[in-house]
Amino acid sequence: MALPLSDLLLLGSGEKKLAACVLLLLLELFMEGADAAASNQADIDNHLELGKDLLARGQLSDALTHYHAAVEGDPNNYLTLFKRGTVYLALGKTRFAIQDFSRVLELKPDFTAARSQRGLVHMKNGDYDNALVDFEYVLGEEPQNALVHEHYGRLRPAQEQWELVQRLMNNNDDQNAIGMITQLLEISPWSVPFRQARSDAYLKTNDVLSAISDLRQVNRLSQDSTEGHYVIAQLLYNIGHATNALKEIRECLKFDPEHKLCFPFYKKLRKVEKQLVTAEQAREEKQAEQCITAAEAVLKHEPEETMVRYEAHKLLCSCYTTDEQYGKALSQCKLALDIMKDAQVYCDRAEALLGSEMYDDAIHDYQAAIEIDENNARAKEGIQKAKKLQKQAERRDYYKILGVKRNASKQEIVKAYRKAAQKWHPDNFKDEEKKLAEKKFIDIAAAKEVLTDPEKRRQFDSGSDPLDPESNQNGFRGADPFAHFQHGSPFQFKFHFN
Repeated sequence: MALPLSDLLLLGSGEKKLAACVLLLLLELFMEGADAAASNQADIDNHLELGKDLLARGQLSDALTHYHAAVEGDPNNYLTLFKRGTVYLALGKTRFAIQDFSRVLELKPDFTAARSQRGLVHMKNGDYDNALVDFEYVLGEEPQNALVHEHYGRLRPAQEQWELVQRLMNNNDDQNAIGMITQLLEISPWSVPFRQARSDAYLKTNDVLSAISDLRQVNRLSQDSTEGHYVIAQLLYNIGHATNALKEIRECLKFDPEHKLCFPFYKKLRKVEKQLVTAEQAREEKQAEQCITAAEAVLKHEPEETMVRYEAHKLLCSCYTTDEQYGKALSQCKLALDIMKDAQVYCDRAEALLGSEMYDDAIHDYQAAIEIDENNARAKEGIQKAKKLQKQAERRDYYKILGVKRNASKQEIVKAYRKAAQKWHPDNFKDEEKKLAEKKFIDIAAAKEVLTDPEKRRQFDSGSDPLDPESNQNGFRGADPFAHFQHGSPFQFKFHFN
């Protein structure tokens, strides 16, 4: 401590010199402290000015960086804390905004602007009890505050509506609950419980994409939890969106590369997604064989998830048709349509039916596609194409059916018939392939009947079909078309090869 002047006068000359040095040193330290404080304040002011300028330009994240620096320079300046809290609020970082506003009120409890802002955050979070406390305090200090009056007036009805929503959901009245939660989210868009509840209701009404949209918001508001990413990835995969599911599961692994749920799911998902993408690219490039191989691999890797398997069946339906393996195409198309009715799958199956010369069935499938999508140009063009092909095919070419020349001997015709009948006998096929085989077998039997009968063959060579029900020739007209087969059915035909 410095000596008073009266005491300095009593000191000796040596002691006076020492005391003078101490005084000078203390004065220098004081001046340095004052300079440092002034410099520190100048830095704070500079950060505040830069933050204000960035806010005006809408660069909120950059502005927040400068407000961080200003708060670090003076952590007890309630105005700086309030400004930073306001930026947090604008960025939707409600947890940090509440922390700053609460600290402001610790430093200056009568600062109503901070209290009204904190009340607003509580309201948007759906925390109506705390919002009521803050708004009531503000109205006690500022009874004419119209904006706070407006917010305050919405809280009680919102509380009652949330209670009603919970009762509706307990009674499984999810559709009405969804509408009421949507109204609440207009008041409280940052409420995790509200969005979680609506997501649950959407799932119960099979609106999975809407549920996922809400869960994304829940995850963002909850600071991106690994569990949230896992749940979203599972839902996406369940509806067959493998690529989006893979992106979501990778977000989980960014937080925890060895996550006990995300990592095993990722390994399986990566295989399935790769094969689906490969199959789709091959389909677009008309590489049917590669498409078929990849899609079959999907079915191998995923034996359970219905919609993932649907995507594979849909690809196989298209690619088998491109590869002109119409029987297999029809089987895969049926498996896909049994899962979900889709206009494009109907069109793919119609193409396979056209290739199988089953024109009426093809037209029926094109019409089914139009019922799903009335503007489907492919289906409309397909109907016209099918009708044209049907007209062209009304006269069957029996020589072509058996694959023999027009001057073939009876022995050659019978030999060709036996080979074709063995190949296309319906007992050799199942499901959709059996339907195709039945048609082929009928045509083969008809060809054999006409070409091995000299009179019928003569009529056919003259330009008329002796088996045409509308002709005046001998044949099936007015009788059972299969009566000439043993047991009355072409599918119980007995072969006599001797």
